[in-house]
Amino acid sequence: MLVNEGIRAREVRLIGANGDQIGVKSKFEALEMAQNVNLDLVCVAPNAKPPVCRIMDYGKYRYEQQKKDKEARKNQKIINTKEVRLSPTIEDHDFNTKLRNARKFLEKGDKVKAAIRFRGRAITHSQIGRVVLERLAKECEDIATVEAKPKMEGRSMFLVLAPNAEK
Repeated sequence: MLVNEGIRAREVRLIGANGDQIGVKSKFEALEMAQNVNLDLVCVAPNAKPPVCRIMDYGKYRYEQQKKDKEARKNQKIINTKEVRLSPTIEDHDFNTKLRNARKFLEKGDKVKAAIRFRGRAITHSQIGRVVLERLAKECEDIATVEAKPKMEGRSMFLVLAPNAEK
């Protein structure tokens, strides 16, 4: 934000310290009025014609903005993406272990990226990997939704599951 001498416009539309419109004044008159009440002249709308400036305590204003930003950051939830790696020829017990891990991640609120890496000639039977990923999605459908359907990227196939919105 432009403050005091940083304002480059010759004329400004001035708003007083209590929010009342004072009118269009020269920059020097506005600065003088702000200094008379021991406050700052802050440009709040620099793109307007003429720019809109307000008489306020800039330090207090910045402090309030920082408090609002901190509060907003505190309330936002960060969603991480966890990866579960499977193979196309996975056995039931191993699959259940991976499923349990995926469910644990989803219950914590993280997204899960299930990946199948095809090795050697297994890539010719990519439909087997698709079946495994769809089985994982079906097992997690009570707590998750499929965000990205199974798709091939190079020698890997990916599926992304997102946790259901909390009620």
